[in-house]
Amino acid sequence: MSEPPPPPFNTALLSGALAGTTVDLLLFPLDTLKTRLQSPTGFFSSGGFRGIYRGIGSCLVGSAPGAAFFFSTYEHTKSFLSHNFPPLPTSPNQTTTPAYHHMLSASLGEIAACAVRVPTEVVKQRAQAGHHNGSSAQAFRHIIAQYSTIGLPGVWKELYRGWTITIIREVPFTVLQFPLWEGLKSWGRARKQRTGRGLFGDSSSSSTSTEVSAPESALYGSVAGGFAAAVTTPLDVLKTRVMLSTEKQSMFKVMTDILRENGIRPFFAGIGPRVMWISIGGAIFLGSYQWAVNTLSVGGEKKRGKESVL
Repeated sequence: MSEPPPPPFNTALLSGALAGTTVDLLLFPLDTLKTRLQSPTGFFSSGGFRGIYRGIGSCLVGSAPGAAFFFSTYEHTKSFLSHNFPPLPTSPNQTTTPAYHHMLSASLGEIAACAVRVPTEVVKQRAQAGHHNGSSAQAFRHIIAQYSTIGLPGVWKELYRGWTITIIREVPFTVLQFPLWEGLKSWGRARKQRTGRGLFGDSSSSSTSTEVSAPESALYGSVAGGFAAAVTTPLDVLKTRVMLSTEKQSMFKVMTDILRENGIRPFFAGIGPRVMWISIGGAIFLGSYQWAVNTLSVGGEKKRGKESVL
């Protein structure tokens, strides 16, 4: 059985925007707690359990476009690779998309998303850590107010502080998460074809019978996200420290300072909330994305059916 074709660009764009906004809003408190655990000033000095919705303004601004950029780039790159480097046949009736298709597509998707994600993340994490009275608007205005002293290039660098470490964190994360998610979905589709039913009992008689259901995609997304989150926690700690530092510091200096002062332990600060947050987030993010794709695909098929009758 071959994989279903990637969704159209508009479907990927809208589905990604919906998925990103949903997961970020629902899990924002856990993200705040994780940021405070990784803060160099300490958990309680950064706010503890108080004001766990600080920074939500920047989250609202960045979630939809960041996720939309990711999925539209991801699906478009997958489509390009499948046309120019066709999937490999594993049996007379089955083809398998090489893992590098998913790895490269997800990596390019993350780089595109970071164009939006990094500035909003800088503002959000400073508010979460209690800087600028915990206000996203004040944190953003503080950066913009430096224009008179550091100029436009300086403001740009401040908004994109941590760009390199964010890419270094996100690319390994997504290279682990998305091939695993796609691999589990491929297994689910093959199982559905053999048994006639999905993992949660959904029938294969629907118009999207070649694709897994939203709950099944959510389960696979949770497993893939939790695994990738645990492995990449040290990179996430570095990214948080770079973004929260009072002065611009290189990733290497931050890393050596942590090792010299506290050893290896701080690199796993917040691993519990991070794995919990991303496991739940992976379920919501990839489950809602699958639901939107399946729903929009059914709507598109019905519309084309009516047009063909006319």
